[in-house]
Amino acid sequence: MENITNKIDKILSYKTYTDRKKIDTLLDMDADLYCNMGKETSKTERLEAKKKSRIIYRAIKSVCNDTGNLFLQHMDK
Repeated sequence: MENITNKIDKILSYKTYTDRKKIDTLLDMDADLYCNMGKETSKTERLEAKKKSRIIYRAIKSVCNDTGNLFLQHMDK
């Protein structure tokens, strides 16, 4: 968990990145989490990926409140 929060903090601190670029980079991290799963992935690993996604979506919410809320609401369904 600390590894992903460090990466998120690093991305959010970039001054040269626009808000759009920050969101795109965070979503790329999220997509990478799920692309590395397969049939043999255990339930605990899937839950861990979901927790990491929630952390990423909260970071997106800190950049753009509306977009972050949409991702979080969709996750809760």
